Amino acid sequence: MASLTDLVNLNLSDCTDKIIAEYIWIGGSGIDLRSKARTVKGPITSASQLPKWNYDGSSTGQAPGEDSEVILYPQAIFKDPFRRGDNILVMCDCYTPQGEPIPTNKRYNAAKIFSHPDVAAEVPWYGIEQEYTLLQKDVNWPIGWPVGGYPGPQGPYYCAAGADKAFGRDVMPGQWEFQVGPSVGISAGDEIWVARYILERITEMAGVVLSLDPKPIQGDWNGAGAHTNYSTKSMRQPGGYEVIKKAIEKLGKRHAEHIAAYGEGNERRLTGRHETADINTFKWGVANRGASIRVGRDTEKEGKGYFEDRRPASNMDPYVVTGMIAETTILWKGN
Repeated sequence: MASLTDLVNLNLSDCTDKIIAEYIWIGGSGIDLRSKARTVKGPITSASQLPKWNYDGSSTGQAPGEDSEVILYPQAIFKDPFRRGDNILVMCDCYTPQGEPIPTNKRYNAAKIFSHPDVAAEVPWYGIEQEYTLLQKDVNWPIGWPVGGYPGPQGPYYCAAGADKAFGRDVMPGQWEFQVGPSVGISAGDEIWVARYILERITEMAGVVLSLDPKPIQGDWNGAGAHTNYSTKSMRQPGGYEVIKKAIEKLGKRHAEHIAAYGEGNERRLTGRHETADINTFKWGVANRGASIRVGRDTEKEGKGYFEDRRPASNMDPYVVTGMIAETTILWKGN
């Protein structure tokens, strides 16, 4: 008798030219992920080969019940690690039937920024560090923590090994991170969203809850961020350190605007403690993890490279953050 796992992982690629495309989109909260699957003729090598689709926006808080149809535009494809074979995951953004981006479609404006000739010429690279917390399903308390209580003081857990330090390594421990990149332009946002979707599916199978809250547990603990490493072509070339310093100066002038778009609840995380700068203070430094912007020692030494924006919260929208960084550092002329 076949096991459930055998049936779920059934590979039909030798029997049909059809594949399953899992369409993924962002729901009405701006952080929730939704998806549904359709069968199409394969193989698919580009999102442009896929048809548009629709969904009931009244069920996701994105359209009224009397006019509920929202249109999905396929934008990027990825191999499906669950169905495998030629099956794909499809990152989509959302439009009205008239072709207008709906308010929660943050990809649309980011794509406009990245398609600007001045931005495209700079080939912006992003490396995003997505931190997250895994919670026990029924009590919403971190994995490995005694229910209603606390583990020992912070310190032994960072990049650690051992059952008393790396809790639940088989499904990932209480708070960890993954990294995406280097990715060029809009691809960084697509890749983070699809990676979040994959993580949601994995934690679903493991029976744990994924939290992107920037400070899920109050107290003397690090929060959860999405540190965003960034460079442009000019920054990566000789003399790039001066370009980096000018870019950081621009970011400082628009600090409040960036903070407002860098994630809900970030004020609970950016306190000036636990490797953060205070939310109302902008400062940068070399190898300073308590700064808003950190420059690596290798970048300073080589006179070129990248910098890290440490302000984004773990629940930030990567389309918003990457687009704003490019817009401020490349297109904005400053005051």
